[in-house]
Amino acid sequence: MTGNSDSQVHELDRTDIESYAIRGGIVHERFFDCPLDYSAPEGDQRVRVFVRHIVPLDKKAQMHELPFLLYLQGGPGYECRFPGAATSGWYKKAFDEGYQILLLDQRGTGLSTPINADSLDAKFLTTEEKVRYVSHFRADNIVRDCEHVREILCAGRADASNSKLALLGQSFGGFCITTYLSLFPESISKAFITGGVPPLLDNPDAVYQATYRRMLSRNKQYYDKYPRDVARVRRIIEHLNEADVKLADGGNLSPRRFQQLGIFFGFTGGFDQVHQIVFKAADDIDTLGKLSAHTLAAVANLQSFDTNPLYCIMHESIYCQKGNSSRWSAHRVREQCFSSEFEHSWSKIVARGDSNAPVYFTGETVYPWMLDDYAELRRLKDVGMGLAEYSGWGQLYDTSVLGRNTVPVAGVSYYNDMFVDFKLSEQTAQSIQGFRQWVTNEYHHNGLGADSRVMSYLVDLLRGDITDL
Repeated sequence: MTGNSDSQVHELDRTDIESYAIRGGIVHERFFDCPLDYSAPEGDQRVRVFVRHIVPLDKKAQMHELPFLLYLQGGPGYECRFPGAATSGWYKKAFDEGYQILLLDQRGTGLSTPINADSLDAKFLTTEEKVRYVSHFRADNIVRDCEHVREILCAGRADASNSKLALLGQSFGGFCITTYLSLFPESISKAFITGGVPPLLDNPDAVYQATYRRMLSRNKQYYDKYPRDVARVRRIIEHLNEADVKLADGGNLSPRRFQQLGIFFGFTGGFDQVHQIVFKAADDIDTLGKLSAHTLAAVANLQSFDTNPLYCIMHESIYCQKGNSSRWSAHRVREQCFSSEFEHSWSKIVARGDSNAPVYFTGETVYPWMLDDYAELRRLKDVGMGLAEYSGWGQLYDTSVLGRNTVPVAGVSYYNDMFVDFKLSEQTAQSIQGFRQWVTNEYHHNGLGADSRVMSYLVDLLRGDITDL
């Protein structure tokens, strides 16, 4: 607890906390002081963790006893969005089920000791120091922060069952939940995972073998929907190969960076979103001979790797278990197995001989060249390269604990999920004792945000109201 020296004042009763109303709820903005390294909790290095605490408007007097539902955000490297209202979607369902809500900015993101080039340069002189520091910002320590927050917020509760957290994890948040189930199962009342049942692997290579195959399928579906975009994208890639196109921040809009717009193929409505960029960019080239400022800004606004750099420099580490390094897995797998399908060099595309061959977009994969093409990531190039070779990671999952799990857990796996492979997720679901898995092809990766029925279905599934899957 920070900002109040009176140890007799309960965290929930502090008067220095900023509070305000949103539609359907009261928001309390809380900061917590946490160890950087939980193996040395008394050490000098600390991180500040921000939690947005939302209490149902009609139950604010019951704040001391209402159980908490903690939401774990997707990523890695992204903060929680501000909830404009708590009267719809999964927020409303959580309130209806009797919870108050905790929205965590995971360490390194948002208001929780954010990681960026400036923050690292202010603290450390050497690349080795920076890499060692950032290595503490994975799911294992995110979970330990959550447990630290739980202990503070639930201190002194008379009902022990209300001292446990219910968990909701989207995408990477589901990875964090699986780590939480491994480390502190006794602290969890129940858990819901949406599009984020993680593969229990030692390194990411098998993940990207599957990822590229799904990306090929999604590219073919995109061009089936927008067949004229085959010629448009080829024209854009040709232009970007010939011109030195700079974005407003000094980043390079290279062909390979433009191809990263394919990350939106994994979301509902993503095909249409990318098509609008392609349509406008091709028209710019035809009418202006270059890309307009409007188009360049639209592309930059869809790419958040500079504003959320942990996504790039830490992404592959979420699949690394003890003693393993990622060594730019997606880049290696592409070069070894999928280089012709995801080619970005115009001369090589032409050399394939088919004048109608489509240029394929990539997905959520990260690459070492991003540390050159993105302006802010350039300043983190040494750190990104160091983390790719780092092998001092701990173990994220304890399969023996998961195998005898007693925490009620339900999760949805999207059959056509472009980011989290269904088959690998299914293997994990079968490894967690009592896991109730819902498989559907009705949604893409963002099902939780796209349809309030997703959360409702999982609640009913865990309660036993739905048994025929």
